[in-house]
Amino acid sequence: MTQDAVRTYVEEGESQLVEQTEHLLSFDTSNPPGDTRSLADEIQATFERLAIDTERVVADPAKPNLVATPPGASAQTLIFNGHLDTVPSDDAAWTYDPLGEREDDRVYGRGATDMKGPLAAMLTTAKAFVETDTTPPVTLQFVIVSDEEVAGEAGLPTVLSERRLDADWAVIGETTCTENRHSVTVADKGSVWVTLTAEGTAAHGSRPMLGENAIDRLYDAVETIRERFGTERFSLPADVDAIIDESVAYYEPTMGRETARALFEQPTINLGTIDGGETINSVPAAAQARLDIRLTAGVETSEVLQRLRACVASCDGIGIEDVSWSIGTYEPLESPLVTAVTETAESITGDQIYRRSATGGGDAKKFRHVGIHTVEFALGTDTVHAADEYTTRDALLGNALVYAMLPFKLKEQAITNDGDDGENK
Repeated sequence: MTQDAVRTYVEEGESQLVEQTEHLLSFDTSNPPGDTRSLADEIQATFERLAIDTERVVADPAKPNLVATPPGASAQTLIFNGHLDTVPSDDAAWTYDPLGEREDDRVYGRGATDMKGPLAAMLTTAKAFVETDTTPPVTLQFVIVSDEEVAGEAGLPTVLSERRLDADWAVIGETTCTENRHSVTVADKGSVWVTLTAEGTAAHGSRPMLGENAIDRLYDAVETIRERFGTERFSLPADVDAIIDESVAYYEPTMGRETARALFEQPTINLGTIDGGETINSVPAAAQARLDIRLTAGVETSEVLQRLRACVASCDGIGIEDVSWSIGTYEPLESPLVTAVTETAESITGDQIYRRSATGGGDAKKFRHVGIHTVEFALGTDTVHAADEYTTRDALLGNALVYAMLPFKLKEQAITNDGDDGENK
């Protein structure tokens, strides 16, 4: 059979795709607690009915992961990655059933757009190749994980540590589009999370000049960090500059051009928590704050961390209690994966697909750090994590068509580039 047969199968199965989405939504996989066993069992049974070899990779029995691999005509491998868990829902804030409800062309439910809708599209892609007896032009691998919403170790980190994913490319089904504006995420930011501590001298609140206010010291240190780091512009590789240009164009309508450019050309520094003091009428002797610093892909996280430590050391009474960090990653815009996803999605939607950076970072970094070229793409709505989260029939069908057609386009791109899929960053 042919590419046309696969596309026809997906188009004619739109109603079944919507029903599949509703069925996935009926499983409560809120995280916490993140128990995904029943849904994992259901999806594993689906793959096994299709005679697709499926492996269960488990660290936490309540949070299993699945790796299903239908072989293709080429050893080159494309991963479709989705997650089973959702954030919790405040049922009282919902007009519709968080476990799934349809009205007109909308499907409501927790996870409808993040990401049980895209997951249903991935399952439809698997069915389309098997039931039309079409061998994928590249080997497909469906990596379905748990624990993603809390960045837990039981999910993708377990799969990567216990099972080698020998793949060339990956597409994560995170929603990267709204109903009116479409994009593919090709970069993730790095981060530095730092816990600062401040020491002061206690005194009575009526005689504050006899003490040293730890909270004041801490806030002064935060302002020093903002002044030294928050206003400087990054020196970035040329291919990252190109990603920033499209990122600014994508975000400009919602936040303005100047703000959008600053979001990527400078570090962002957020004072997330600050604690200290015991009573209103005493000078606090100790305080603590946590900063979230985000760095555009291409920035040397280790260099920023070294400079941050030197800056903190220059502030009286301030120390670093704890620090964690991640390194930003990106795919060059001209890479075969980015080109294939962009061209396929544009052909399906008829709209421009912006190639942009995420404002944060997720599992794409984990894939890229083990050498797998990765992007995020899914059509959907801007109701992620919101009450009355929903997706649409058009988004569901569009995702299934993009995912099903992508292996053909990727094979074309790989051949055009003589098998060289670009430099992974």
